[in-house]
Amino acid sequence: MQDPLSRIAALKRPPLLVEAARFGIDGYDRARLLPRLIGAGGFGPARAATALLDREAEIEARRRSGDYRPARHVELIVALMGEARLLRAARLS
Repeated sequence: MQDPLSRIAALKRPPLLVEAARFGIDGYDRARLLPRLIGAGGFGPARAATALLDREAEIEARRRSGDYRPARHVELIVALMGEARLLRAARLS
């Protein structure tokens, strides 16, 4: 099984979706967004990223089938980017 950072790096999503998420990354509020996206819990960054990746895969399947809410997908990508930042920072310290 790949670590969460490798899985995040391997994601291939439409450039417009990723660009929209980049606009939201500076305002990422983990305490506010994570409970809405993956439920309550004291998730560390690795566990949160894994749960977000699973949820994002579900949303991506919906995007491909047409039953889709882009705003939720952007939120998930923002959260993934935020958790990736936390994981990278933890590796450097």
